[in-house]
Amino acid sequence: MKILYFFYQPYKWLVYFPFFCLSTIIFGSIAATLAFLINARVASYIGGAIWARINVWMTPVFVKVSGRKNIEIQQSYVVIANHQSAFDIFILYGFLGIDFKWIMKHELRKVPGIGIGCEKVGHIFIDRADHESAIKTLCAAKKKIVNGTSVIFFPEGTRSSDGIIRDFKKGAFKMALDLNLPILPVTIIGTRKILPNKTIDLFPGKVLLKIHEPISVKDYSDENMDELIQKAREIMVKGIDKTLHHKEPSHAWGKDKDVENISL
Repeated sequence: MKILYFFYQPYKWLVYFPFFCLSTIIFGSIAATLAFLINARVASYIGGAIWARINVWMTPVFVKVSGRKNIEIQQSYVVIANHQSAFDIFILYGFLGIDFKWIMKHELRKVPGIGIGCEKVGHIFIDRADHESAIKTLCAAKKKIVNGTSVIFFPEGTRSSDGIIRDFKKGAFKMALDLNLPILPVTIIGTRKILPNKTIDLFPGKVLLKIHEPISVKDYSDENMDELIQKAREIMVKGIDKTLHHKEPSHAWGKDKDVENISL
């Protein structure tokens, strides 16, 4: 493996990283233009989903999706995903297969390509340091989560370096209750090895995206929100534990009939 890592480094620095920077600027500009000329949904797909898939292919990373049948296209969801790597962005954008809005930290608005593209397609920037401003932004954003457009949260609030799913914050669940929308738990497995947290040690590999059954919020309220949070977290933890039981994601893929190969 060390030999493969050594030989991958010239490709990473001379090919992939320049390609990532250039594609981000180009597709961000395309997204901004299409949002103006057509609509945000088309812009988000072409400027986001295709951008993500191309960068996954260029790494290269092989992605498999399990549980696609759990999604109803016309239904809006509050999607929650575990967060182990910056590469999670590519996996969700490129392979989840639904229209959605990100909840993003406001610093990303300044990133060339990403900032302008995400702003024009309607992604939601919040200032975590200003609680009052963040609340107002989320309240205004609720109007966008309709007609099959969902919203994605990383409820841990930050990336997990060791792969253990941390305790969840309440923001995603509060929005689900306020909008009476089902929660769609998603577990991402494998990105931690492809791009470890707080590093640029990119390396090819395999990823499994597990889409779990939605959780109805009809039996929950602010009073028993903690029960809803615990239920959602347990589903996602079991999603990881079940796969790790097979040691490698590829073993589990071979035994799951509800798994599809994804390619460009």
